[in-house]
Amino acid sequence: MSDKLDMFFNRLTKVHKHLGKQAKRQGISCYRVYDHDLPEFPFCIEFYGPRLYLAEYRRRHGMDEAEHDAWLYECLPVISTVLGVSADDIYWRQRERKAGRQGQYTRQGEEGEFFEVGENGLSFLVNLTDYLDTGLFLDHRVTRARVREESKDKDVLNLFAYTGSFSVYAAAGAAKSVTTVDLSKTYLAWAERNMALNGLPPGDMVHADVKQYLQTLRPESFDLVVMDPPTFSNSKRMKDDFLDIQRDHVTLLNQALQALRPGGSVYFSTNFTKFVLDAGAIDTTDIKDITRATTPFDFEGRLRRWCYLLRK
Repeated sequence: MSDKLDMFFNRLTKVHKHLGKQAKRQGISCYRVYDHDLPEFPFCIEFYGPRLYLAEYRRRHGMDEAEHDAWLYECLPVISTVLGVSADDIYWRQRERKAGRQGQYTRQGEEGEFFEVGENGLSFLVNLTDYLDTGLFLDHRVTRARVREESKDKDVLNLFAYTGSFSVYAAAGAAKSVTTVDLSKTYLAWAERNMALNGLPPGDMVHADVKQYLQTLRPESFDLVVMDPPTFSNSKRMKDDFLDIQRDHVTLLNQALQALRPGGSVYFSTNFTKFVLDAGAIDTTDIKDITRATTPFDFEGRLRRWCYLLRK
């Protein structure tokens, strides 16, 4: 084993030992174990039950295709050995590191292989081959649990809902109603499958551009709003517009606040690392930065997102 591979072996062993203990203690089977800890090994590695999702961030590594393949096939046995996962259960893909969750509507493959995984007593379908993301954002594990705790007898609105994990948690928390809004029919169908997987009614699944949808809402219609938008989106499905979260967050949040009943809450998150909240332009003074409070153990010190709680 080369010195660099030996260094990777030691680092992966160390983080797996540390994070694996915490995951076992908390009963967590889906968690991130490694995220570009060493620049020479630019991987993101996540457990999804007994399977591993291995994403290699694209970089200027100076290797031709054959050299890169040889390097990768040297890394895979290290990952398999240290993490105790057979090569057949490692799902590898290459992706670009981008600011925020961009391009999530672009299908990358056609294998259609879905797996059921568990989180906090709930079940979700993940796909480790066909999309940029797996279907479950692990960094929101704590935020999801908070939403479940606060949803009882409330009307909950999940915007930019992706595969509906927040909707599942809200419904499991005995919400009075759950409305799930996303621009993608594919992800809405996925969300509906996640609800059914947990024996929950689908609620109101709305196929819409969130920017347009918010303009149609009646004031004081909801008690709890979840909003986790992409940093930027110019999908063809959007009507003569695009989303830029830094530019648009004030409008989106004020419209969401207007849709809240008195005493209601908005959970707002963004993966734009350079994001600056324009608190003075937002129609509430009750704004809390809960980024640290909602950071899971496997993202401590390397989380690249913000999370805020706004109350009306």
